[in-house]
Amino acid sequence: MKSNIGKPDRLLRLALAVFLLVYAYQEASWVAFGFSIFTFYESWVGWCAFYQLIGRNSCPLSRD
Repeated sequence: MKSNIGKPDRLLRLALAVFLLVYAYQEASWVAFGFSIFTFYESWVGWCAFYQLIGRNSCPLSRD
């Protein structure tokens, strides 16, 4: 998998994952917990399935 998420996007997704995890714990929501785990995985790996489907890439351009 080639990374398609840039650093600012990864940090935003990590913050969202933490927020969703706290919400899932407080509300006992398995759906929010699932989204939290998936969002954390995306931020950790740096790859988004939805971005791949639509052809988007938020990584900075490499200067080869």
